[in-house]
Amino acid sequence: MNAIIEVENLNFGYTPQNTILKDISFEVIQGRFLAIAGPNGAGKTTLLNLLCGLLRPKAGSIRIDAAPVESYSVKKLAQKVAVVRQEFVPVFDFTVAQMVSMARTPYLGTFGFETKADKQMINEALEATDTAQFALRPLGSLSGGERQRVFIARALAANSPVLLLDEPTTFLDLKHQVGIYDLLKAAQFEKGKTIVAVTHDINLAAQYCDEILLLGADGNYHIGETKDVLSQEQIEKVFGVRTFVGSLGQEKFFIPLGKFAKDSGQITRKPHNIQQE
Repeated sequence: MNAIIEVENLNFGYTPQNTILKDISFEVIQGRFLAIAGPNGAGKTTLLNLLCGLLRPKAGSIRIDAAPVESYSVKKLAQKVAVVRQEFVPVFDFTVAQMVSMARTPYLGTFGFETKADKQMINEALEATDTAQFALRPLGSLSGGERQRVFIARALAANSPVLLLDEPTTFLDLKHQVGIYDLLKAAQFEKGKTIVAVTHDINLAAQYCDEILLLGADGNYHIGETKDVLSQEQIEKVFGVRTFVGSLGQEKFFIPLGKFAKDSGQITRKPHNIQQE
């Protein structure tokens, strides 16, 4: 299978004395779902910004669909990669329909008019994310979970093969967290999208992502199938916290236990139908 994202010997730092990402190499096969996880300051968002061309590597290379990311024009790169940033409320109070329709800008012709095909993609994205009901409402009037679905609708309307997301479930409640990941998984399965998502929730990554890139604060990294990379040893080493590890069905789950956690000294206790690793 072909890799749609290729990263080779990537190095980046915001100052000459501080290299955040050191000699990172990996690839993402088309149609796969990759999580990027790690502690604060490990370079997760920085890596996402490098993948979408917002930042340039100090050394190494990034290729999107076999071409160097820097070889793309802004317009052409937007046709390859759609980015969903952390949840925010825009300064200008666009309606939901206006926000989603912006995704078609890189495809508009000389006169800037939407075609029938553009409108169809916009409508399909609104329907897929269950946001058509909000089409005429100002974006600022929606809840955090509803706005995130709108931003994902905009990414889907771009019809790009790659979706990059920066902590898409930040500030969302449990229902909306799994709702966002269900939506992304549907885009992967039904639309063949390649998805790369920065996340702090390794349990959601274990349940939904095919692979994970685990970045350490010391510059080391691990990449592979989620079931192989996410182990008690790796989690405790990378995040510096004692962890209870159990299994429920096919995947593991992880519970961090601090010094004053109620069960910090009793992690051998087993809830019903759950096996401790």
